[in-house]
Amino acid sequence: MPVLLSLALGLGLWGLRRHGSLWRDEVVTYDMAHRNLPDLWGTLGNVDAVHGLYYLLMHALYTVFDDTDPLLVMRLPSVLATAAATAGVVLLGRRLASPGAGLLAGFAFALLPLVQQHAQEGRSYALVCALVVWATYLLVWAVATRTTTLWCGYGTLLLAAGLLHEFAVLALAAHALAVPRATRRRWALTAAPVVVGLAPLAVLSTRQSEQVGWIGYDIVAYVTFAGLTALALACARVLPRSSGPRTVDLSTLALCLFITPTALLLLMSVLQPLYVDRYVLYGDAGLALLIGAAMHRLGRRRWIRIAAAATVLALIPTTLDLRDSASRVDNVTSIAGTIEQLGEPGHGVLYMPLRRRVWSLPYPNAVSGLRDLALDQSPVASRTLYGTEVPAPVIRSRMLETPRIVAVRDPAGQPEDAIAQEAVKREVLVAHFEECRTREVRGARVTVFARPGDC
Repeated sequence: MPVLLSLALGLGLWGLRRHGSLWRDEVVTYDMAHRNLPDLWGTLGNVDAVHGLYYLLMHALYTVFDDTDPLLVMRLPSVLATAAATAGVVLLGRRLASPGAGLLAGFAFALLPLVQQHAQEGRSYALVCALVVWATYLLVWAVATRTTTLWCGYGTLLLAAGLLHEFAVLALAAHALAVPRATRRRWALTAAPVVVGLAPLAVLSTRQSEQVGWIGYDIVAYVTFAGLTALALACARVLPRSSGPRTVDLSTLALCLFITPTALLLLMSVLQPLYVDRYVLYGDAGLALLIGAAMHRLGRRRWIRIAAAATVLALIPTTLDLRDSASRVDNVTSIAGTIEQLGEPGHGVLYMPLRRRVWSLPYPNAVSGLRDLALDQSPVASRTLYGTEVPAPVIRSRMLETPRIVAVRDPAGQPEDAIAQEAVKREVLVAHFEECRTREVRGARVTVFARPGDC
């Protein structure tokens, strides 16, 4: 166990700062955590309630560690949570199979790319994963011992996980399928308060459903899940089954934990796209349990040892890439630096679309002296994530009054928002300005526009 905890911590701490880079979701964490409590609470009533408890936690941490490197304050909780989740996977494997199976499961879990990625992100997913893993461990223990305290602990941890991110509630469905029939009534009595406790958050977040409007159908994600499901089923086939009124079977539990939450999310996505792999990160604990137990059972076979060694070697490039500043969808630090280099006092700045205003929130000096041509109310004043913008005619008037504009845009080829404000930004730039120079950075284009002949 100490060796595996050292591995999980080492992987989490290695390259934790990613050369000082942030990506857009972490910027939201940083911005929300630095709002005063009335503004934070008011914002959660309008948007991002699903992450409210996490933002409150980060607000407290930044209050206590105000003079510490903000990137470390943001990401260390995820590092520690991943180490805790790794320990929980080890104990689950040990209890359901053997000490050797538990150690191999913990090793597999710590190395999974998705786990490594979210061990180093300032978001809630690693914390949710740790809580679900330990809730699962308490569930297995409670089934075996019929101890009321353990059942209460199980429900408490799952409630906390759901309050950090509501899709943790999908773990309840996995547990419902995995517990022995003799204990399903006791499980249901414990699960009911969890569902009731999460209901207000679910109702509020449903009213804020436009937040997930960016999620689309990603065929790669579906294919990846199908491939990993095939691997999980193959591992389960080589494992012995255990049965009894007070026994949880490892294969059943692990398969349910890995497959059920994701499958439910995919089914829900038929009505509205909702599937993002990080929302069900905790499912990787089930996959790791199956891999670890199967490796332990077949470990004496030479081809298994060769395959395991080859897999670890194959993960090295991914492990290195995850610690690079270009490993996320954008690099806000680089984007803000580029805005600062290209913009000059008196220039206008346009965010296209408005949600890209988040790119400059942690670096206000980058836009110092630039006039935000579309801004109506700032994110804090409007109690939103990205601020609000004036009507399209006002944006047009402001743009035509400005000789040079710095446009901060998505990369070429991205879908364009059809709302009036975004349409008028594009229309006026095409009709009345010419492109002077563009600098492409990770996840963005920063372009200086000027009146024809004035570049």
